[in-house]
Amino acid sequence: MTLADFWFILIAVLWTGFFILEGFDLGVGMLHGIIGHDEIGRRMVINTIGPLWDGNEVWLIVAGAAIFAAFPGWYATMFSGFYLALVLLLAALMARGTSFEFRRKRDSVRWRRMWDGLLTGGSLLVPLLIGIALGDLLHGLPIDSAQNYTGSFWDLLQPYGVYTGITLVAICILHGATFITLKTTGQVADRAARVGARSGPVVALIVIGWAVWTHVTAGKGFWPNPLEIGIVIVVIAAAWLAAERHEGWAFTCTTATIALAMLTLFTDLYPNVMKSSTNSAYNLTIANTASPSYTLKLMSIVAVVLLPVVLAYTAWNYYVFRRRLADGDFQPPRAEPAEPAEPAESPAAAEATGPAPGFTADARDVRT
Repeated sequence: MTLADFWFILIAVLWTGFFILEGFDLGVGMLHGIIGHDEIGRRMVINTIGPLWDGNEVWLIVAGAAIFAAFPGWYATMFSGFYLALVLLLAALMARGTSFEFRRKRDSVRWRRMWDGLLTGGSLLVPLLIGIALGDLLHGLPIDSAQNYTGSFWDLLQPYGVYTGITLVAICILHGATFITLKTTGQVADRAARVGARSGPVVALIVIGWAVWTHVTAGKGFWPNPLEIGIVIVVIAAAWLAAERHEGWAFTCTTATIALAMLTLFTDLYPNVMKSSTNSAYNLTIANTASPSYTLKLMSIVAVVLLPVVLAYTAWNYYVFRRRLADGDFQPPRAEPAEPAEPAESPAAAEATGPAPGFTADARDVRT
């Protein structure tokens, strides 16, 4: 295995880690208005990911940076071809991130409703757009012999790519519902469990259809590979476990579903990084897009040193914020009972007692 192969595998792992961790974040964002029927419920749902969401998005930045450094030819073609889609992705990420902070800045129903809409829309667009992009890599795009993208924005909306985006949205919904069930108690947990039970069979059908379509698109023989068989098994198990409300195992199976989906895409893509629909001879491969060996060697040393640190910090963060949230955590504080007021002193009593020591009679009449 060459260093270029190693970095292709590492990039696949980074994308897998992003969708495992950010997948339930996105699902929570899409479902917070459905599961949280009132303001306290919505706050409770959003706070399940409050300490986690920004750290999870770092995986997306690292994955993009790894493509830039390890495969500059792949980065140049993909990011120039997906330019408008990337602008939409960045807008969705910014709308989603700012909604967490700004929805609570004003005590206004209309204000919160606006930011809740941006949170839902942004959380929906992120997996949809990334899924379309990843599906297009496998399906193929118009690329010429100079590794230039020759299509338009509408050429990105290939049927397989769009269906890949829909599949990732569906998995994120089930992943988010099981996470909310795992992290909350009371009525919010019950509603999340019902959403997971009802969406589970639909998600399973969508994923099974995607696995079949992916196998046909990859064109690697009649028999499915172990990853495709595995994704069918775990998504059916996730749907059944969500219906039975085994939230821990259901969340494990949705995690495995996302991991197998990402690994299936990159396994079927190898040794290519982008396929050309113009001519298969113009495919972008690991070999013709990789950085020089010295660059890959230096990057490998940095990755081996820093990646365990990032994984350890992520694990510690999840351990610290492992507690389930309850309804009472978000109830408004009760007002303290007012102390009984002292009876007012009558003018006659004031004349009888005279002025307080240290004050003159004129001082008592001063108004401030």
